[in-house]
Amino acid sequence: MKSLSPAQRQYLKGLAHALQPVVMIGTHGLTPAVLKEIERSLAAHELIKIKAAADAAETRRAWMAEICTAAGAVPVQQIGKMLVIYRPAAKPVIALPA
Repeated sequence: MKSLSPAQRQYLKGLAHALQPVVMIGTHGLTPAVLKEIERSLAAHELIKIKAAADAAETRRAWMAEICTAAGAVPVQQIGKMLVIYRPAAKPVIALPA
């Protein structure tokens, strides 16, 4: 997927504010089971929050990059231990601004 414009990123951040995390990355890290659950959640919701248990910011940044690469998604935001990613569905529900 292509990258998001600043206006699109800001719009998605606003939508994500009210969301609860649907996937949690635990102490075992980014396992195939976690990636599978992220894939399932993206297919259902397009925009998801992920809670990461790692204390190291570098680890969370690496996970964000790996998740986006594996799922074909784009990063929206990372605040602390919360990661927000977006991938449009075949029939997008979220209409992004131009």
